[in-house]
Amino acid sequence: MGKRRYRTQISNSKDTSSLLFLSILCLYYTSAHCQESRKVTPPFPSTPTHSKNGLERILVSIFLGVLTGLAGAVVFAFVVRFLVRYLKRTPILKGPVIFSPKITPKSLQSALENENQLLGSSSNGKYYRTVLDNGPTIAVKRFEPFEIGSPERQSKSVKRRIQQELEMLASLRHRNLMSLRAYVREPDRFSLVYDCVPTGSLEDAMNRVRENELQLGWEVRLRIAVGVIKGLRYLHFDCAPQILHYNLKPRNVILDAEFEPRLTDFGLAKLTPNLDRATSGYSAPECFQNCRYTDKSDVFSFGMILGVLLTGRDPTDPFFGETASGGSLGPWLRHLQQAGEAREALDKSILGEEVEEDEMLMAVRIAVVCLSDMPADRPSSDELVPMLSQLHSF
Repeated sequence: MGKRRYRTQISNSKDTSSLLFLSILCLYYTSAHCQESRKVTPPFPSTPTHSKNGLERILVSIFLGVLTGLAGAVVFAFVVRFLVRYLKRTPILKGPVIFSPKITPKSLQSALENENQLLGSSSNGKYYRTVLDNGPTIAVKRFEPFEIGSPERQSKSVKRRIQQELEMLASLRHRNLMSLRAYVREPDRFSLVYDCVPTGSLEDAMNRVRENELQLGWEVRLRIAVGVIKGLRYLHFDCAPQILHYNLKPRNVILDAEFEPRLTDFGLAKLTPNLDRATSGYSAPECFQNCRYTDKSDVFSFGMILGVLLTGRDPTDPFFGETASGGSLGPWLRHLQQAGEAREALDKSILGEEVEEDEMLMAVRIAVVCLSDMPADRPSSDELVPMLSQLHSF
């Protein structure tokens, strides 16, 4: 019974649909017939010229319609793209930008207004030591990326780019890097805030070694070298996009209480395009020739630091001005290594056990390769980490 009733309903619905369709068809035929009967026959038959003009008008209308549509689509796409870029644009932040819970904006502003102790200076700013109201001691770098009178000082796009780079640098975390804790944008400079390490820099430590105020054995020096190259490897291979240091030298290697090194000033030279990077005695040859800086340029600077740790000599030592020394630390080390006299280059204060001397002589070979004139002949920081780590157990 259910099936019959269901079939009856279907047949009834089909009949209803058919009747409705026929009714609409009849109404349409009647309407069309009435319209035809109302048409007035023109006194003269249409000529080919009239039909040709009508066809032209139709084609022109179609063309104009397509053209208008395309123009509208282009304008719409441009407006949408502009709005998206505007909405995604990074706003320029005012006041202190804090990345550490230990620092408050009020305490930082108060510390920056007080008289600070000068720690050192570089080509793009000076370092100061100051104390926050809540206790922590911080190091502040007065970063000056703009030249006096430069139009970039008033450029919002340049300030926005620097702000984005600083926020990216603040996000980096590695035991051999000095992390950016906060920054304050000022009219013509930025105040960059770091942890203050009382031990000082590698430059300070090596100066004390030369004055016999500090003893640094080979084990400590090798630990410093391994830490520096690990920090470089992180910047070169673990960061996307790759970060270059641009200004690697002992002054920018900070030592903590255990003589664990932390790189500072990394990436900042990128924000100062007018900075002369070839002024440092630790700069690679290509910086003087074509100003093309790569990760292998950082490796050259590391080779200079390794050479300083091995020899105890500063690259600006008058000794390297003599003809017999080859003119600089790199050629002098290469000459001694090739002549089989690399032991003559080692700092006499660290000579001792035979096993350590073998490690030091291997380190001299590594330094000489890092100081190759051609960037392609230098190893990468990723290759250097195991090369140095295998000299001693870390």
